[in-house]
Amino acid sequence: MEHSISSWVSRFFIILLTFLLNPSPSSSWSLHPSHINSMATHRNHTAISDFRLLNRRTLMECSNITDPSIKIKVSRKSSLADEEYLTVTVSRVLHPSETDWVAMISPSHSNVESCQDYSYGYIQTGDFDDLPLLCHYPVKAMFMSKDPDYLSCKKKHHKKSRKSKSVVTSCTGKLTFHVINIRTDIEFVFFGGGFDTPCVLARSHRINFANPKKPLYGHISNIDSIGTSMRLTWVSGDMEPQQVQYGDGNTLPSQVTTFTQDHMCSSSSPSPAKDFGWHDPGYIHSAVMTGLEPSSTFSYKYGSDSAGWSEQIQSRTPPAGGSDELRFIAYGDMGKAPRDASAEHFIQPGSLSVTDAIADEVDSNKVDSIFHIGDISYATGFLVEWDFFLQQIGFVASRVSYMTAIGNHERDYDDSGSIYTLTDSGGECGIPYETYFPMPTSGKDKPWYSIEQGSVHFTVISTEHNWTQNSEQYEWMKNDMASVDRSKTPWLVFTGHRPMYSSGEGYLNVDDQFTKEVEPLLLENKVDLVLFGHVHNYERSCSVFQKECKASPKKDESGIDVYDHNNYSAPVHAIIGMGGFSFDKFPNQVQLYQVQQRTLGGMTQGTFILWLDFRLTLILIEGSVMLEHSINVLLFKSRKSEIAVWFLCVAMEFICEGCNDHDEEGEGLRRKINKYDRVILIIMIVDRYREI
Repeated sequence: MEHSISSWVSRFFIILLTFLLNPSPSSSWSLHPSHINSMATHRNHTAISDFRLLNRRTLMECSNITDPSIKIKVSRKSSLADEEYLTVTVSRVLHPSETDWVAMISPSHSNVESCQDYSYGYIQTGDFDDLPLLCHYPVKAMFMSKDPDYLSCKKKHHKKSRKSKSVVTSCTGKLTFHVINIRTDIEFVFFGGGFDTPCVLARSHRINFANPKKPLYGHISNIDSIGTSMRLTWVSGDMEPQQVQYGDGNTLPSQVTTFTQDHMCSSSSPSPAKDFGWHDPGYIHSAVMTGLEPSSTFSYKYGSDSAGWSEQIQSRTPPAGGSDELRFIAYGDMGKAPRDASAEHFIQPGSLSVTDAIADEVDSNKVDSIFHIGDISYATGFLVEWDFFLQQIGFVASRVSYMTAIGNHERDYDDSGSIYTLTDSGGECGIPYETYFPMPTSGKDKPWYSIEQGSVHFTVISTEHNWTQNSEQYEWMKNDMASVDRSKTPWLVFTGHRPMYSSGEGYLNVDDQFTKEVEPLLLENKVDLVLFGHVHNYERSCSVFQKECKASPKKDESGIDVYDHNNYSAPVHAIIGMGGFSFDKFPNQVQLYQVQQRTLGGMTQGTFILWLDFRLTLILIEGSVMLEHSINVLLFKSRKSEIAVWFLCVAMEFICEGCNDHDEEGEGLRRKINKYDRVILIIMIVDRYREI
């Protein structure tokens, strides 16, 4: 493909850059240059942690441990529930160390000894010289120091020595692990030596789940623009078709699919998804519930008599295209985080507060649908992470339509057909994503689609597939937006993952070629609002085209920023990649087309009521408390009467980077906002002028 990055050139550049920035390693051991390449490649978009590098270590002997009587005990011996908090007790430790840790392993038969000598196959992950620690990656891990009494040995065990008749004192520590049903047996392993030089000290017994076939993690999605059909997708360890029972006695069988290691992508070196990050996904069931009413509630449950049933779930259909009202939430880059003190492969620290805040909105019947625009679970080749993500979003995704767009961490991999030849998906190549989240697309590996809800037409694209002129996706975008009936759906929202504009510019954030190829279509079709993620923060532009402000918002007497779309000039862009990941920092100098920057995270919630008001609200989240704030942005245009588009943002004033008189105010805002955890973005259209 013409635009694909030359893999070896980019890698050479990154290795050279890393060498110049880090000429001398600080530790006593060093990573292979190919792993340095991996770290530099992903640093802007992933969380590099010691735990993530476990498979880059050589298994060491625990030479300083002399007592073979160390014990590890788990509070449950078998038959785990679908969700539990397990207490893991490590006892008879003679010399507690801050480097002691416990890993949760699954399947339980995974090899935690030294792997066979296939180190050449690990070039991609840095294992060129040293053998990896584990043949299979730990699900999660926790340092024993998370028990505040462990290092100080407040919990003591006294035992007389038979030989010397002296009393030997040993120490005990306890950890709590959040465990969900991942179908395969689990085991806990006690390590010394930290993540850098680990060694196995003790292993627990094998623990199974009570029902590995249990149907779990159901989520629904909209498949048409009339709001009468909903697709339900769930996971089970059962390969036999199950059922969904919904409405007034309707029953449908499920279609069953799965994927294997053979479906994962790899290169000359095996990817995590292909090798040590693999976890059996079970079977993914799907069924389309038809005959529903738009903007209505309905109930359903799924499963079978042999595998078990889910609870009865109360859900809601979104409004049909062309109808009066829509309330939706949008965000990107959420991922998941542990509900215990564990280290995991990736942790998106804000994702729990965002998920909990969305749950409150859904529980209050304030939401019709959700749009998650790329970087979904951040599993990136460590497949068990998908289960944890699906479990985390379960309450909201099972009750309202959960629509998605593909991101770099779902799709990108060398020589796999993605337009960016990076390894961001860890070898997944979009296969788990498309299996877990089947959207109304035209075919396999064509993750672009459009859908209408209320007065909004959503054009959802893949920034990771070919978008150059004359490509299949480009022609689809062109035809889709040109075919929108603006008398039916006056609002056109264009969304994908990678942005066209961001103050955090650079190739890994913004691809100018993407902007050059696709942006003219937005102007030509008078797109109202463009939503992107990828950059882990919130930004809003003026009405921008080709890096120039064609129109800027003006304040009215109430202090509201008004965009005049009555005289359309260009789309307004908003970056909403603040769903969960640690925030990207803003540079000191930003472009003039950036009207607003906020070091905030969260979600975007929206309400569209036909024709007239379009509101986009940011709600700050401080801890578990949501703080709603007043309107400060308004976009308007007219049909027969005035149509208003509102940006409901935080109460503090926005940063107008093109206005010198706002500079000092903007700096104060940056400092003030830093205390908040996340932000929720709420989008609403309200018919203020319709006669009743």
